[in-house]
Amino acid sequence: MNYTQKMLRDDALADKVIVITGGGSGLGKSMTKYFMELGAKVAITSRNLEKLKDTAKELEEETGGNCLPVQCDVRNYDEVENMLKAVLENYGRADVLLNNAAGNFISPTERLSANAFDTIIDIVLKGSKNCTLAFGKHWIDTKQENTNILNIVTTYAWTGSAYVVPSATAKAGVLAMTRSLAVEWAKYGIRTNAIAPGPFPTKGAWDRLLPGDLKDKFDLAKKVPLKRVGDHQELANLAAYLVSDFSAYVNGEVITIDGGEWLKGAGQFNLLEAIPEEMWDMLEAMIKAKKGK
Repeated sequence: MNYTQKMLRDDALADKVIVITGGGSGLGKSMTKYFMELGAKVAITSRNLEKLKDTAKELEEETGGNCLPVQCDVRNYDEVENMLKAVLENYGRADVLLNNAAGNFISPTERLSANAFDTIIDIVLKGSKNCTLAFGKHWIDTKQENTNILNIVTTYAWTGSAYVVPSATAKAGVLAMTRSLAVEWAKYGIRTNAIAPGPFPTKGAWDRLLPGDLKDKFDLAKKVPLKRVGDHQELANLAAYLVSDFSAYVNGEVITIDGGEWLKGAGQFNLLEAIPEEMWDMLEAMIKAKKGK
């Protein structure tokens, strides 16, 4: 038995309908797959419907489970309400909301436009708020109990971190919302928790964050006391536990899964202080070139 193996029994989520924002790729896809293996019906959402359809088809073939792709820009409340409506029409109910959609890039803050800052705030904080409000109102209005919200934050939500200030700002807001609603909405049978992952590399997100040879130059595994990055199954195991009924007494908790990284050095990207101005110019050009593709 090791950390890359699956933790829960096969029917652990058999009675759950789970909605995952940003579920078409990366960690969202890994969590979706494990939830389906445990018997859950899962709706995945993002702006890219084609990618969602491909992911849903792939995961259904791999797991024999049921996955519903629903296009939704979480920044738009009307789209979130329509997404919830589609889930209810297809599955009859929704039991779990997993706010996973995120955006991030590394940059000295003074180089950011107001627009760039707003983009991250809108996806991470406003998007999580939109989904939480839509699902919470529905659950309260219909008196549906035994529901829960799971938010993906970061350890720098409480420490802060240089060079990812919009993300740190937004994630701190999501963290405060998690703890606040855990108290306020518990009386409605709604649990609210969060996971704060350390480095769990995903091809797309990490290539955008640290393009070119920066991934080697700033090897984040070196900052982790366990001297490795996380395996996707480890995060999926934790998420599955928190959305399952086995965690029925866990409410308002933020669980860190980072190998001890934040304790060793707060601010996940503070090490980027070592990048000279000329390299920031090159990095900016590389990120813009990738966005244009």
